[in-house]
Amino acid sequence: MQTDVMEDYLKVIYRLEREEGAPVGTSAIADALDVTAPTATRMLEKLADEELIEREKYSGVELTEHGRRIALETVRHHRLLEAYLVEHLDYEWEEVHDEAERLEHHISESFEERIADLLGHPPVDPHGEPIPGVDLEPPADADTRPLSACESGERIVVATVRDRDEETLQYLADSGIVPGRKVTVTDVTPVDVYVLEHEGGTQHLSAAVAESVYVETPAEESDAVPEEVPGL
Repeated sequence: MQTDVMEDYLKVIYRLEREEGAPVGTSAIADALDVTAPTATRMLEKLADEELIEREKYSGVELTEHGRRIALETVRHHRLLEAYLVEHLDYEWEEVHDEAERLEHHISESFEERIADLLGHPPVDPHGEPIPGVDLEPPADADTRPLSACESGERIVVATVRDRDEETLQYLADSGIVPGRKVTVTDVTPVDVYVLEHEGGTQHLSAAVAESVYVETPAEESDAVPEEVPGL
């Protein structure tokens, strides 16, 4: 029987596999969870005993199919809860991560289904992260890149914001840099400040913030793109 902590580890391993590929190193897992390497090692041993991960000596770990489904279920709970908190309980997007972290382990599948129905089965959460479907298949990889990889003159659309720091999210919301927003990169300064223009005005993002904002290029300039996610 998995515990809340085990689910947290599986969720982090799933994210690191998506971002960096498998196998995932112990140190990366420990850093992501803010625990020591020996603490992470002990939990990884438990997960291996439960056949939720496979361990490769000197290489790292990889989720088994069973472990991946548990991770995806936890991610689905988390992102549906974030959407529910924003759309129906008037939370701001910078407030929902910690609330969803506390609740994600404890809702039933019936409750999850009711939330999904109420929300109309949204494809993404308020930060633009894809919500796994009820079949618990991994979402398709989006054709996105960090804003920090863009050059001056590019026209882009904000797809996802991966940072969960409350001050950063509040700044981005106040600046109008939210999923669905069309943006033009008008300049990248010598000190890596990204100057952006959209219908709300001109904004400046540091390189650190730009690395956490993922964008996509519109297939056609005429494509209709929503200016912001409802509830933000």
